[in-house]
Amino acid sequence: MTCASCAARIEKKLNRMDGVSATVNYATEKAKVSYEDGVSVDDLIATVVKTGYTAEPPPPAAAEEPARTADEDEELHRLRHRLLVSIALAVPVVVLAMVPAWQFDNWQWLSLTLAAPVVIWGGWQFHRAAFVNARHGAATMDTLVSIGTLAALGWSVWALFFGDAGMPGMRHGFEFTVQRGEGSSLIYLEAAAGVTAFILLGRYLEARSKRKAGAALRALLELGAKDVAVLREDGREERVPVEQLHAGTRFVVRPGEKIATDGTVVDGASAVDASMLTGESVPVDVTPGDAVTGATVNVSGRLVVEATRVGADTQLARMARLVEDAQNGKAEVQRLADRISAVFVPAVMLLAAGTLGWWLATGAGAAAAFTAAVAVLIIACPCALGLATPTALMVGTGRGAQLGILIRGPEVLESTRRVDTVVLDKTGTVTTGTMRLQDVIPAPGTDAAELLRLAGAVEHASEHPIARAIADGAIERGAELPVPEGFENVAGLGVRGVVDGHAVLVGREKLLAEESLALPDELAAAKRAAEAEGRTAVAVAWGGEARGVLTVADAIKETSAEAVAELERLGLTPVLLTGDNRAVADAVAREVGIGEVYAEVLPEDKVAVVKRLQSEGRTVAMVGDGVNDAAALATADLGLAMGTGTDAAIEASDLTLVRGDLRVAADAIRLSRKTLATIKGNLFWAFGYNVAALPLAAMGLLSPMIAGAAMAFSSVFVVLNSLRLRTFR
Repeated sequence: MTCASCAARIEKKLNRMDGVSATVNYATEKAKVSYEDGVSVDDLIATVVKTGYTAEPPPPAAAEEPARTADEDEELHRLRHRLLVSIALAVPVVVLAMVPAWQFDNWQWLSLTLAAPVVIWGGWQFHRAAFVNARHGAATMDTLVSIGTLAALGWSVWALFFGDAGMPGMRHGFEFTVQRGEGSSLIYLEAAAGVTAFILLGRYLEARSKRKAGAALRALLELGAKDVAVLREDGREERVPVEQLHAGTRFVVRPGEKIATDGTVVDGASAVDASMLTGESVPVDVTPGDAVTGATVNVSGRLVVEATRVGADTQLARMARLVEDAQNGKAEVQRLADRISAVFVPAVMLLAAGTLGWWLATGAGAAAAFTAAVAVLIIACPCALGLATPTALMVGTGRGAQLGILIRGPEVLESTRRVDTVVLDKTGTVTTGTMRLQDVIPAPGTDAAELLRLAGAVEHASEHPIARAIADGAIERGAELPVPEGFENVAGLGVRGVVDGHAVLVGREKLLAEESLALPDELAAAKRAAEAEGRTAVAVAWGGEARGVLTVADAIKETSAEAVAELERLGLTPVLLTGDNRAVADAVAREVGIGEVYAEVLPEDKVAVVKRLQSEGRTVAMVGDGVNDAAALATADLGLAMGTGTDAAIEASDLTLVRGDLRVAADAIRLSRKTLATIKGNLFWAFGYNVAALPLAAMGLLSPMIAGAAMAFSSVFVVLNSLRLRTFR
């Protein structure tokens, strides 16, 4: 495909097949096709071939990108060679035409000798494509270029051999406006050679820029390790290709090596750098039991990892699929451009014919009519229309992937522009989803460290989340926890055990009451205050007395308040949605700066809350991470899933935030809006360029060579404008 009208024609032919739905992307040179039973891939390829093009089914992603990259490099090399030769030959032709003082006797014949190879050989890809399209009854951008340059060359040959232009003393200057007269002494070799060279330059710069636009996806696919040290049953290590890994295989990752695939650490401790995959700059500490992601880098210690997901199931592979699906999709604004491109070339040919006839009818002469008609053919450029959306999408989604933001498709960009309300799930989104020890409140005369040591020792024997929070909090604060004797779990109330000769009770106030123990006024007040703030208060007693209160709560993520402030700066109203009790929800909302709260909402009622907000005229984005958020994510106008959440939530969302940091939600919305703004800017330029340039060309105010330069620049401008998204921070 050489321009947007090629893509539009292939798409139209495929969609005419029964049971087929296809989109063809000019920038990525791919068709995404859904088809029903009774249609085969061979049928699809045959339809593309009948349209005048070739196609093949893609190989597996792992094999596709290296092969595709090699093909692109070879194509760029050939195009660069053709461009350099054409420029070397065209420059003397243009200079001789522009500077009459340098026009020696018979200079025009030298110009013909230099210009003919440029037009015929240099522009061969345009002529060949135009011929193939003509055989199939179609016209594309190549048709306009081919007709325009061959017409200029043909006119010049006629004027040289049959007119007055071949006379030894012929001189002429370079004119920006039409020249009146019969034109038998005028040649357009500088236009024919210059236009061909300019358009070749545009195609070369466009091809290079398109490669840069897709660089982020290629980099993503190249992140994975190529081989891995597998740990055999006898303890020996054996390096094998990463493709031989399967779930359950244990492998060794040394410092500085990439983790080969998604897995769980079974031995060792280290810090893992996930910046290349998630954009998170700070390495994360991992120990046995922690999950690690393929393509991240082991920074410090030796790890033994058991593979849990391999091949196409890994997070890296899923990210690559999401990015490529988004790049191959089409936004509504692009569909409008495609419809225009499909009729654009025939309309331009009609306009060129009308221009030729009008100038002849006014008596301006053949030269004036020919110059204006050729300028109309060459100035027209549907390529910019075709590149406006896909190049911005390629760069925007690729940059998003580098920052840990996965955009599911181009339609998501439209949604982000309209969103005015963002609903935040509490647990796992605003908070960590993990209970943490908050406060240690000893009774008068009780040592806080001793209180925490004895309570932590008993709780360490329990698997309850609150018990784990207390035990982990004690360890973090430097307590050494002895092993309790006679440990007993009292269902629904707490635990008891003997530590250093003390019979310790840890749990609800009711557990102490069963032992005829009451909280003193100071501890009772502290307990009530903690519960009013949405924290869980745990009483501790030994030696026949209540010794203190420990408070536990789901910890708020350090970045949540900053993220909420950023969302508000983007013009969004944050709403907290949770199944927790009202006190907990209000406490969390106050701490992060959210004013609107929906608490004690059952999972199935989250959808109702989203619909209620929509019924109020709001456009709602939903951020969540759990299975119970999936339906609400799908119902919202824009769903954002935390990448640390469940697969169900991620599948139901429009945007996935790989890092699990709420600040990335604001980044995702900013990136989406900026990408959409870039698309609209590209389309404005592409439409505006043609609206302004075609009338000027038809009026005879543009020479064909200037028209060729402007046409080449229009496509390059659109791609370069899209590439600015690579600098998004």
